Formats: sequence, structure tokens, C-alpha cells
Amino acid sequence: MPTTLLYHRDPLLLTFDAQVSAHGTHDRRATVVLDQTAFYPEAGGQMADRGALRVGEVERRVLDVQVDEAGLVHHLLDDGAPPAVGAAVSGVVDGARRRLFMALHTGQHLLSHALLTVARADTASSRLGESACTVDIDVPALADSALREAEALVNQVIDEDLAVHAWFPDERELAALPLRRRPKVADNIRVVAIGGRDGVPLIDASPCGGTHCTRTAQIGVLSVAGAEKYKGKTRVSFSAGARARRELLDQVVLLRALAAQLSCGPLDVVPAFDKLRRDVLALREGTKQLVEQVAAAAASELVAAQPAPAPIVAVLGDKELMRAIAAQLMSREGRHALLAANDGDGLHVVCARGPGSSFDCAAFLKELTRAHGGKGGGKPERAEGRLPGGLDWHKLTTG
Repeated sequence: MPTTLLYHRDPLLLTFDAQVSAHGTHDRRATVVLDQTAFYPEAGGQMADRGALRVGEVERRVLDVQVDEAGLVHHLLDDGAPPAVGAAVSGVVDGARRRLFMALHTGQHLLSHALLTVARADTASSRLGESACTVDIDVPALADSALREAEALVNQVIDEDLAVHAWFPDERELAALPLRRRPKVADNIRVVAIGGRDGVPLIDASPCGGTHCTRTAQIGVLSVAGAEKYKGKTRVSFSAGARARRELLDQVVLLRALAAQLSCGPLDVVPAFDKLRRDVLALREGTKQLVEQVAAAAASELVAAQPAPAPIVAVLGDKELMRAIAAQLMSREGRHALLAANDGDGLHVVCARGPGSSFDCAAFLKELTRAHGGKGGGKPERAEGRLPGGLDWHKLTTG
């Protein structure tokens, strides 16, 4: 006989008594099957419950819960001999985990309804994971404004504290319900409806076997993190319940820390950051111009100190300045330059040739790195790489 699912009768049931009806296996793991259980098995995109089974004075942790095609619920326990078939056991479900996934699942139903209402976007699939929750919708893209509108609609329904009903309607009642999606099974269909009784308009009705809140206020809050393209659809990431509250509070702490660093209020972080970014870009542009001026002057000094046709050889103290000098020499000299910068861990080298030079920079650097254990590469007109420390660049290039 299939396992009796006590959580269908009461999603807030966290303790129960049962009898071991069989030992089994699931995915080659030993399991315990009970005649009835309040543990939700992984299904429909929702993670399984956790908790413990007690046999007399012995408590065994429930590490996972799965259901097979026959409707038998398999409880995977921690190490040790399984309770004997026929043994009486007491189950204790992890309440915090149960309440979290109730909030996530009911929140997902409301979010799917809101996305359909706001953007005419049907939900293709959903996943309530251990650390992240997603809804995949049948549209190639979704504006951020639509996400915010859907989020606001969900939280409005949460604030209204509407009743959530879960039941197995008969065939006639089922046919009359405006289900948001078609059932995946042909019989014994369970429906979860939000609103729709006692004069309250029906918000959403969907076939679902998961655990849900009994009222929308139990969700607490739903937060949409964002959306991305995924296999021709749009994947919306969200959080709800205790997880969303924790994530939002963590973000508030971070925002306050950023505000303190920027000497502004939390709501002024974005404009303060924009100003800082503009200042950095202006400083970077000024630095670039200064480096080009210094590089032009340095290149002129190197050209004057090392007359043609000899190559220009130099060891500099800064890698970026070295690159800028190489660019200057490539634009004005008809010979090649062999430059190095000592950064403490070795030599960063650039070989560059000017117009009219036939020197093969790539071949030169390849031979140099092969002989001295360095690395690098490039093209005949310019090559760049690294060499170990302790080498005399002038001897390497003029010997």
C-alpha cells in the first residue's frame, strides 16, 4: 500500500507516530518505509524534509526522503541498523526547514501568477533549491520594471493574509476550476488555491502535491533577485520567507557599511558611487595622459642615448611605463627595442619593432624564454613575456 501522506492533511504537522512497514532501497541506498509519514519527499521541484525518527530511546537522523512510482516514501537514515519491520516509531520534522519551504512554494505559486498577470508569461518549470529558487517563464526577455511590478503584486497578496486551501476536488469541481496549469497526473489530483472562498476572489489555483502555507501572511516577504536568459526562456530568481528575510537583512548590513565608507546615507550610496566612478575615470584618463607624456620624453632620451642602428635596450621600473615607451618607439623608430621592467619577482619584457625594421620579435622572445625558463609570445612586430629574476637584461640582449 502507498504511504499515507500526513502533510496533505496538515502542513503544520511536525510530529507523528507510525509503524515500519518495510525496508527498501532508493538509488541503491538502504531506506525505511513507514505506513504513514509527515515527512515530505523531494518532488515537484521542492526539496525533502529533514528531521529524526525515534525508536524507544534511540533517535536516528532522517537525511533524505524520496518517493517511488508505487507511492512508497523512503526515509534515508544516518548510519546504523534500521528499525525492525513492525517497530513503532515517532517522527519529528525539522520545523524551520518545513516552514521555509512552505513559504518558498506558496511564494512561487504567487510569483508565477503575478508574472502571468503582469507579463503574460507562463511558468514552464520551477525549482526550490537548498540555496536558490527559480521560475522559468516562456518569454525570451523580461523588463526589470515587470519584475518589480510582479514582486509588488506578490507582496500585496501576502499583506492581505488570504487563506490558502489544498484539497482533492472531485471530477466536476476540478473541471470548473480555472487552473493556471494543467495537471501532470490523470487522477487523484490535489489542488492548491489562494483565495476563492468566503467571498474572497480566487487569486491562483494550481495542481500541486507540495507543502504550502495556510495563509499568505505566513510567507512573510518575497524578493525577486533578478532574471537572465536561459535556453530560450527567462529564468527568474527569487527568495521568500526566512531565507528572503535573512538575505535582505544581510544586504542592509552591507549597504550600511558601504554608506559609512562613502560618508553618506544608505539611500545615497548609488549617487555617491556614481560620483566616485566618474572621479576614478577622470583620474585614470589624467594618469594615462601623464604616462604618455613621460613615455614620450623617456623614449626621446633612449633614442638620443643609443644611436641607430643599434637596438634600444633598457631596464625600467614600471611595467605600464615600459609598454607606453615601447608604443612610442614603435611609432617613430625604424629599429627594434628590447625593454624590461623588474617587478621584484622577475623581468617583464617587451620586444617591439618600428616601421621599416624586419626584426622578428616573436622569434627572439621564443628563443629567450626557451633558454632561460620564461614564458610569453606575440607577433613579429611585438612580443611580451616574463623571465626569471636574477638575469642581466643587457647581457641577454647584447651578447
